[in-house]
Amino acid sequence: MTSPKAGLLTALSSVTAPQRQSLRRTLARERKPDTRPKLVLASASPRRLTLLAQAGIDPDALRPASIDETPRKGEMPRTLVNRLARAKAEAARDQLANDRDVADAYVLAADTVVAVGRRILTKPKLVEEAVACLQLLSGRSHRVLTGVCLITPDDKVKAKIVETRVRFKRLSPDEIEAYIASREWRDKAGGYAIQGLAGCFAQKIVGSYTSIVGLPLTEVVGMLAAEGFPLHYNWIKAADLEPS
Repeated sequence: MTSPKAGLLTALSSVTAPQRQSLRRTLARERKPDTRPKLVLASASPRRLTLLAQAGIDPDALRPASIDETPRKGEMPRTLVNRLARAKAEAARDQLANDRDVADAYVLAADTVVAVGRRILTKPKLVEEAVACLQLLSGRSHRVLTGVCLITPDDKVKAKIVETRVRFKRLSPDEIEAYIASREWRDKAGGYAIQGLAGCFAQKIVGSYTSIVGLPLTEVVGMLAAEGFPLHYNWIKAADLEPS
């Protein structure tokens, strides 16, 4: 038998979800053609913000999505990044669904993992885990996979996975110790940041450098342009801001 409290929660849930969807859909339908579309980034990563700025994109809001990023048993790297990127995008969309200022915005999310074969190297939390990552990557090639998910104002979901191969030089114990001491490895997939000190470890990169940093710009720009986001407007406008 259902308790009164459980029944009330069920009733509230059944009302809330359609209202959130209705607001987003209504605003999307009412948006005039000459209205500037908005973009929400489902992340607070300074690296991703810097990369978007490089492409002339300034998000209207940030909606970091807190989700469980633990790989499922037997989950492959490509499946994982695709699942996490979509989960982050959907969580961010749900966060803004009642916010009239950005309810009809494009939502962009990404997730990056490092893999050696089928083994996924998650973000190390402890020094010992970071050391183990660097020792594993030393003198060998690995893959960096970034999944990107874009949800349009009318809730179309577009996804892409970008894979880049990176080969590290053989790292000496002193190099590993010094890198660990820098603390740059914290909150980084695979325990390193290619745009930082670890850039001197990479002997060869085949694929997208920006994808290793956290957001494949070529693919993101292409996805936004294909879905009608006027990102080239800022490029043209930038010329007017240059000093004569």
